[in-house]
Amino acid sequence: MDGNTKTRGHSRDLTSGPIARTLLLFALPVLGSNVLQSLNGSVNSVWVGRFLGEAALTATSNANLVLFLLLGTVFGIGMAATILVAQSVGAKDFAHARRIVGTSATFFFAVSAVFAVCGWIWVDAILNLLGTPADALPLARSYLRIIFIAVPAANLLTFVMTVLRGAGDSRTPFYFMLLAVLLDVALNPLLIAGIGPFPRLGIAGSATSTLVGQTVSVAALLALLYARKHPLRLAGADLALLRPDPHLLRIVVFKGIPMGLQMIVISVAALTIMGLVNTYGSQVAAAYGIAAQLWTYVQMPALAIGAAVSSMAAQNVGARRWDRIDHITAAGIGFNLVLTGVLVATLYWFDRSVLGLFLVNDGAAIDIAVHVNNMVSWSFVLFGVTIVLFATVRATGAVMPPLVILVFSVLLVRTGFAYWMRDVFGQDALWWSFPAGSICSLVLGILYYRFGRWRSMHMIGQNRPAAGDPPDTGLGVPRQRALLGPEAEDATP
Repeated sequence: MDGNTKTRGHSRDLTSGPIARTLLLFALPVLGSNVLQSLNGSVNSVWVGRFLGEAALTATSNANLVLFLLLGTVFGIGMAATILVAQSVGAKDFAHARRIVGTSATFFFAVSAVFAVCGWIWVDAILNLLGTPADALPLARSYLRIIFIAVPAANLLTFVMTVLRGAGDSRTPFYFMLLAVLLDVALNPLLIAGIGPFPRLGIAGSATSTLVGQTVSVAALLALLYARKHPLRLAGADLALLRPDPHLLRIVVFKGIPMGLQMIVISVAALTIMGLVNTYGSQVAAAYGIAAQLWTYVQMPALAIGAAVSSMAAQNVGARRWDRIDHITAAGIGFNLVLTGVLVATLYWFDRSVLGLFLVNDGAAIDIAVHVNNMVSWSFVLFGVTIVLFATVRATGAVMPPLVILVFSVLLVRTGFAYWMRDVFGQDALWWSFPAGSICSLVLGILYYRFGRWRSMHMIGQNRPAAGDPPDTGLGVPRQRALLGPEAEDATP
């Protein structure tokens, strides 16, 4: 047991005990997992660049874009499926939670397997469609084919970890994410360069290290859950639950699609802004690109807090503890203001030193990046508040209003401001578009939280989903986003 919270088979009851303390302790391992995944990608890029050069880096960038799109298509469905668990656990209905796990695991793994097979077959067509440079095409092909093989294991690992979070356990997923990252980072140089007894695989070695890390981690995690006799494991007669329930599957797909569309909205907005940035030359594009990478880290506390709020809110909705919902939201907002605010202030005071690590010997680009960061970074504090509000309302199954708000504020207001206000503000219109979009989404989010009908969507017979949110720049890793939080179920679409 942990403080005032009760556990069952390492699942934590988030419906009792001190809200703020429980929320923070739940969010910290999620934050750690997000940081690990981002560092994993950065370190692997260093290995590829050092051993194989720029063409290989270009190849991995193009291949990772394909992976981003593939994982993005299942993100919403995976989130909706896995966190149907949260309300069932909150209602102490572990039998229903296992039915959700069985249906969604089979469907999720089957979709992942289809992606892997189709990706292997049509890898060249996919890379040509993306316009992959000719010198990087053979490298990208070798890398991506192995990554496609890794997709089922990677998605299954994500699925199991998010299910555990829905059950109130964020520590175990962190440990096994750490295992996957350590294996990936350690094996990368060994398999790329053929160090010691390892074969020299070149760029395929980098992808193979990812495959090994994900496969070993998910196998070890499943072994541990069965050894612990976790209440959500499927054993004996419960193995029959792996046959998909059409009713549950319909709910998962119907509720998952709006959440998956989040990523498309964010990505389209990010690509549109990047296209406008590119018109100002490579120096501005480089400065913006580095600043945007740093913003991904700035947003991590808000994303982790959103995951915790989503899990706690969904369990409390399942338990019909509506007296705790507003307190959970308030605690999440408070933690976001403090943690994100501290990161934004730190980046503001030490911006030149941090940006100089990336933009070496390019004083003009550093000046541009500092200017961009000063205009944009504070808006992510507002974005974090919006994440918390969205996480709460989605815990009841209100998935469409947050999507509509996102489409309006990010896709229309932000990109529209960036495009149409250039005659007024010049280049600064691009940077002011971020605060404009964030303010819009926050105002609309507050209005919906205060006056929307989401509180009426709470009947336990109509378990409904909640979701995590993607980083606001569209630069985050889909798998990372998928770790953000649980959903509940809606018995009627």
